[in-house]
Amino acid sequence: MRSSTKDTTKGALHEAKGKVKESIGSTFRNVSLEAEGKGEKVAGKVQKNIGKAEKNIEDDLDVERSRKGRI
Repeated sequence: MRSSTKDTTKGALHEAKGKVKESIGSTFRNVSLEAEGKGEKVAGKVQKNIGKAEKNIEDDLDVERSRKGRI
């Protein structure tokens, strides 16, 4: 599995966990849990976007490698 796929998957997982924590914290009026959830959700979004950027770079490198092989 490529690192970009791992980062995207882990980011989505963290984002989902953050959403759950945020909603539980909001429901039970637990400010610290809600804040922790918001932080984890943001961190998950960042990690997911890093994975997307890595995938774009890997795809560009694959295209360049295939071009060099044809010459």
